[in-house]
Parts: sequence; structure tokens; C-alpha cells
Amino acid sequence: MLTTLVAAGVGIGMAKLFGLTAVGLTAGAAEVAQGAVLQNSQASATAVTLPRVAPSFIPANPFLDMTGARKTSTIAVVVFSIFIGLGATGMALKKPAQFASFESFVDVAQAVTIQVVKMVLRLTPCGVFALMAQVVAKTSTIDIVKLLSFVLASYSAILVMFGVHLALIALVGLDPVRYLKKVLPLLVFAFTSRSSAAAIPMNIQTQTQALGTPTGTANFAASFGATMGRNGCAGIYPAMLAVMIAPTVGIDPYTFSFMAMLMAVVTIGSIGVARVGGGATFAALIVLSAMNLPVALAGLLISIEPLIDMGRTALNVSGSATAGTVASRLMGQTDVEVFNSDARLDLQGADDALLQVAR
Repeated sequence: MLTTLVAAGVGIGMAKLFGLTAVGLTAGAAEVAQGAVLQNSQASATAVTLPRVAPSFIPANPFLDMTGARKTSTIAVVVFSIFIGLGATGMALKKPAQFASFESFVDVAQAVTIQVVKMVLRLTPCGVFALMAQVVAKTSTIDIVKLLSFVLASYSAILVMFGVHLALIALVGLDPVRYLKKVLPLLVFAFTSRSSAAAIPMNIQTQTQALGTPTGTANFAASFGATMGRNGCAGIYPAMLAVMIAPTVGIDPYTFSFMAMLMAVVTIGSIGVARVGGGATFAALIVLSAMNLPVALAGLLISIEPLIDMGRTALNVSGSATAGTVASRLMGQTDVEVFNSDARLDLQGADDALLQVAR
């Protein structure tokens, strides 16, 4: 969440540097349609406050949450797992024989899940090609040129935040260059899949097998990081959008009071934001509604949304991996030998395939 606060500030700074504003932009049919959808969604977005979202972290039906039915399903599953873990810990002390059977079941379930993930990763290049073809076919060249400054500003902010992540790694005494090399396959996967949820298994494996982070910390950081503290979708994007739209209603977005309020709203509003495609839009609705800004103008960016979303998703996943690595290092739990080794993920060549896609 602290890096999300920083990301909001970086987004505001880039909007100022590139002179972004929604004043004078014209909307085509697609943008008008998207604006209408956003306007209709404003009521549900406004209702998202911390007191209202917090109870949704407690799963009423954990098996339903395992299907990702709710926007807070990831955290709900983690909370449910904590209760299971506490119960299992108690059983280990009182009934060790039964606990051994439960532990074996969990190990087998994890092994099967990882095997399924490997199968999906092998097919990733085919799916990525189809997704990229769809993006190119549906994105207007004229609209891309017209909103090129927003694309450049967004990726500039994303690169700055990647630098912040590497600086945090360096501050805790780890080699940022080695760290970057080890997380590169993960970032490529996040960039091409545009889904923080899909990257969770690979995120966990990267932290444990390549970065030396304990399994518990890696699971916690990857799971929670897919739903909260998302630097790209819930930090940079809503902040830049609010700064762009504010002048259309006569508000100076660069006053201290506006920027302070915006950064606070962005940070708090980042809790529970959806971790699949569309999460950035939902985060923008929350922020724009809280700041009393017209949400329909967000539809003007529909044409370039997919181009920016790839970089935002990679930054989101980088943030969760950084959080896990930094937390592990600060608690003295990082296996430095694993971090400094040339260990690679056991993905049977899937990471090589992803790198080929990137090239």
C-alpha cells in the first residue's frame, strides 16, 4: 500500500510533466458507449468503502470464492486458508498422526495444481499471440496517435515505479540486477496475460525457488498483492485519470489539497480492487466518484486501454514480488544462497517460451 501511495504521486507527476488533460478531447461511438457503462457503474463504485469492503474479506462460502466469483475472492480464500492453517496447527499438536495425513493431502493437491499450471504455461505463447492480434485489430491508429501522450506518460510512470521497486531491493541489501534477471520471466508472463490472478502460482514459485523467500511469505505476498496495493492499476492509472479530468470541471489538480486527497483516496481505494482484466477501470470509478469527478470521461481512454494494461499488470505483479522479497529480507528469512545462485524455476522450459514471446 505504501508503494501504491508512491505510485499515485508518480502518476500525478507524469501527468504534470506531459501536460495531460481531458479538455478538448472528442469522444467517438465506442468511447461514448464505454462512458455510459462507467456512468451506470458509478453507484456500485461509490458504495465501495473500507468499512463496507472489510466484511467481504470473510468468506461466507469459501468454495464459491475459490471460483473467483467476487472481487475480494482472493483475500477471502487467503483468510479461509488462515483458519484452516490454525486448525491444522492445533491438530498437529494434539493428533500428529491425523495431521500427517492432512499434510500429505495438501502436498499432493499443491503438486497437482502446479502441474496444471505448467500445462497452461506451455500453451501460453499461442494464447498470447491471439490476444495481441485482437488488440491490434480493435485499436484505432488515429486514436492511438491522439492519445499517445497518455500512453507515453503511463509507461514513463511505470518505468519509474519499477525503479522504485529495485531501489527497495537494494535498500535491504540484495542485488537489484540479479533480482531483475530472476523475476523477468514472471514479469513477461504478467505483461502478456494481463492478469495478476493468473500470475499468482508463478509469482510464488519465483519467490521461493529463485529469490529464496519462505513459502508462507511468498504465498501471502502474491495472494494479497493480486488484490490490494496494485501499483499500476490502482495507483498510477486512477491518479493520472483524475488529474486529466479535474480541469474539465474547473478544478486545478495541482493544488496541495487536491493532490493530498487524491493520493489518500487512491491508497485506500486500492483495497479489494479486482485482480483480473478491468480492475483498473473499477479502481478509477472508485477514485473519480470519491473526488466528485465525472466518471463518463474515463470512457475516452477505451481505445488505448489494452496497450497500457499490459505494462500496468507487470508492475502490479512486480509490486507483490517486491513486497514478499523485502519482507522476507527484513525478517531475516531470505535464503541468500538461493538468491545468489543461478537457480531457475522448475517450469519445464515455459519461462524460455515466454521470453521468446517477449522478443
